[in-house]
Amino acid sequence: MTDRHLVDVHVLVIRDGELLLSKRRSNDEFDGRWHLPAGKLEVGESAAVAAAREAHEEIGIVIDPAGLRLFHVAHVIGSGREARLGLFFEVLRWTGEPVNREPDKCYELRWFPLDALPEDSIIRYSLAGIRAFSSESTYSERGWNRRP
Repeated sequence: MTDRHLVDVHVLVIRDGELLLSKRRSNDEFDGRWHLPAGKLEVGESAAVAAAREAHEEIGIVIDPAGLRLFHVAHVIGSGREARLGLFFEVLRWTGEPVNREPDKCYELRWFPLDALPEDSIIRYSLAGIRAFSSESTYSERGWNRRP
């Protein structure tokens, strides 16, 4: 039985038809895989504030939480990982130029055309949110055993 559910926030930063992805640096199976700027909701903050904070911490842009649009919720569980709700936000407005502010967690940042993403090397959880953006799907589940 799952004791708790984490809440993750993810941001889609899109400029001129290109999506910003970061290449993860870690000691697990996700090392070298592309993903969205993301992080966990902290106690006492709203989801939009958390998304703006994570974007600033990871890629240095400044976002007013009012400049975010929630477009997808994913309920996810993976083997050996805690269950989580992933909230995916489109960044409508920001200031600053994205830079890699966490080189210990990220090899590089790169812009990819939305119609030419490196789908085979994007973390599946992030890819689910990216696909939902294109399909306008508002909810998905990953990793849960479905009962009839």
